[in-house]
Amino acid sequence: MRLQWLGTSGFKIETDDLSFLIDPYLSRNALARPVQTLKPVDIAGAGQIFITHGHFDHVGDVPAIMARGKSKSYCSETAAATLIRGGADRERVHAINSDSLSIDFDTYRAEAFFSRHVKFDVSLVLRTLLRMGPSGYRRASRAGIQHNYPLGQVLSWRFTIGGYIIHHFGSAGSTAEELKRLSQKATDLLLIPLQGNTHICDIAVEYVRILKPRLVIPHHQDDFYPPVSSSVDIRPFVMKVVESCPGTEVRVMAMNEMIKL
Repeated sequence: MRLQWLGTSGFKIETDDLSFLIDPYLSRNALARPVQTLKPVDIAGAGQIFITHGHFDHVGDVPAIMARGKSKSYCSETAAATLIRGGADRERVHAINSDSLSIDFDTYRAEAFFSRHVKFDVSLVLRTLLRMGPSGYRRASRAGIQHNYPLGQVLSWRFTIGGYIIHHFGSAGSTAEELKRLSQKATDLLLIPLQGNTHICDIAVEYVRILKPRLVIPHHQDDFYPPVSSSVDIRPFVMKVVESCPGTEVRVMAMNEMIKL
């Protein structure tokens, strides 16, 4: 099995028999770092696309990816409406409207769990507004990233492939009760986002502490859409996992890097 980080919250997972995407978003602006060279056509051969929530940096490229291939999308009702409004074939868009929904494919299983978005704290919001300035705010408004991509129900996704369990979160707003429920099943690989809160490293460590994965890969720490976004220093997260979560390995990936699991 191979896993590729596509930047932001996006991943491609494939074996010789399957290929699917999670939150694929490639359309960065000219200031984004690192630079993304992949285009929707490069990942359009995937069979399925799983979406965690409706924000632009999770669904923005999905209609273009679907238009260039035969993939089907699985997401909340709100995100489904966004995709269809963006030109996606409604027959290939599947809305998830119940918690703990399990979907069996030929060679793997996908399970959707209701989750929550991380809370943007006041300090982070103020820093973002100062960084953007009036001109940046106007550009973001013209691009429609605030109003054209409503959040909707947040989902986390668990994938079981040949007995190996991968759990992906697109945002880190889970309650302790939610994580405790998910911890009843062992996680081999945790894909955890480090974006959206001043204390995101501490928040993410709590996920690792409760879920106890064998391997954790942080994502969404990149500067994907400046000045709306900024890069996140994830070194405190890595250090705290090493110190407080024995048995868990941390792997920091470069964008578009592919690893074998």
